Amino acid sequence: MEKAKQEVTPSEEGTVFYGSGNVFADMGLPNPEERLAKAQLASAIRDIIQARGLTQKQAADMLGTDQPKVSKIIRGRLSEFSTEWLLSRVLHMGLDVDIVIHTQTQQKREGAISVACV
Repeated sequence: MEKAKQEVTPSEEGTVFYGSGNVFADMGLPNPEERLAKAQLASAIRDIIQARGLTQKQAADMLGTDQPKVSKIIRGRLSEFSTEWLLSRVLHMGLDVDIVIHTQTQQKREGAISVACV
């Protein structure tokens, strides 16, 4: 996958680039679409925990897991979690998830995706 960086302007510390919308693709990491989806789901879980004022233990009980896993989710340590598992946890928290399918734009072909939790 070709990186979607476009030079903008030089600065004293280096060159500034526009991102593709997917930092994982911009960094050249493997599976950038999956990494972004997992990060967005984890961010939604973290936001819900904060909005409800839950402790990690309370969140773990709600999510059907243990406190150390909640800590990993909150800190973005997601390698041991599948996208499916994180999605199921969002549903456990009583949220609905909409998955939108559409034709690919240039940005989508370069790895940017969107997960919206409402």
